[in-house]
Amino acid sequence: MLYVGLDVHSRQSSLCILNSAGGTVNQIQLTGPRAAVVDRLRQLDQPFSICYEASCGYGHLYDALRPLAHHVAVAHSGKLRLIYGSKRKNDRVDAAKLAKLLLLDMVPPVHVPSIDVRAWRSLIMLRQRVLTLVVRCKNQIRGVLREHDIVGAKWLWSKKQLAWLESLELHPVAKLRLELAVGEFKSLQEKIKRIERELQKYADVHPAVKLLMTIPGVGIRTAETFVAWVDDIGRFRNNRQLGSYFGLVPCQDASADKNRLGHITRDGPPVMRKLICEATWTAIKRCDVFNAFFERVVGGKHERRKIALVATMHRMIKVMGAMLRSGEAYDANYKR
Repeated sequence: MLYVGLDVHSRQSSLCILNSAGGTVNQIQLTGPRAAVVDRLRQLDQPFSICYEASCGYGHLYDALRPLAHHVAVAHSGKLRLIYGSKRKNDRVDAAKLAKLLLLDMVPPVHVPSIDVRAWRSLIMLRQRVLTLVVRCKNQIRGVLREHDIVGAKWLWSKKQLAWLESLELHPVAKLRLELAVGEFKSLQEKIKRIERELQKYADVHPAVKLLMTIPGVGIRTAETFVAWVDDIGRFRNNRQLGSYFGLVPCQDASADKNRLGHITRDGPPVMRKLICEATWTAIKRCDVFNAFFERVVGGKHERRKIALVATMHRMIKVMGAMLRSGEAYDANYKR
């Protein structure tokens, strides 16, 4: 068995091949796209396992290597202290260290979902990026109105109000800015509708999305994001690990009798924390169980509201995980 460490880039890559005893069989520098790496690995005359870091396009490379290799390990980039803590770092050294980690079975792995799930995740992220552009566009429109001391209607983004915006008599430059912003806003709205139609197709074939929507405050966007990133609930030993996966647990520095807890780790997808925060605020208002938990953590101290919110978010994540395991709808009166 050969153990291959791969430091891969878009234009050049480094391979380090070790034997079972840890000796270096070969070190190879390749120039060209990732397909050149796959072609070179096809030439190996022995079974091999391979390790590389998770980066842009790691899933596509995994799909290409999986039929060739005995085992493909994708390493978590943020946990490779052996590489990033070193004072000597280059492609050849990184490839050698990855090969040694693979040989010692010490690779911090990441989960590689199927191509459909990866596409689902990318679509969710695309929607968030477009929403960011929508907010920027709205602020541009509001800025033009404030400059000319114009007070718009309460609901400024309806078709009627957009037509009113385009009919305003302003300085030619201001009118041009406003028309361009309104036109961009309309275009972005059409993009969001198109993305959401595509997202609906994924939601329709994943019954877990509708299941999670039975939780007060959890809408289709929150539910689909949770299902897409969890992918397989069985890969988590317990529901507490979900809080760590989504970065909702505090940083910890413990030694002897001292245990220091800091801010949350913020690991995992930021989009999930954003959506679960919005869903939790709604659940606190609508559900007596979540409200009671929130108030218990607050303990009557206003300065603990942020801590209580994160704790309630963590609780909701665990509830969602439990629902995926059991397949049962949310029941506020459920007792263990």
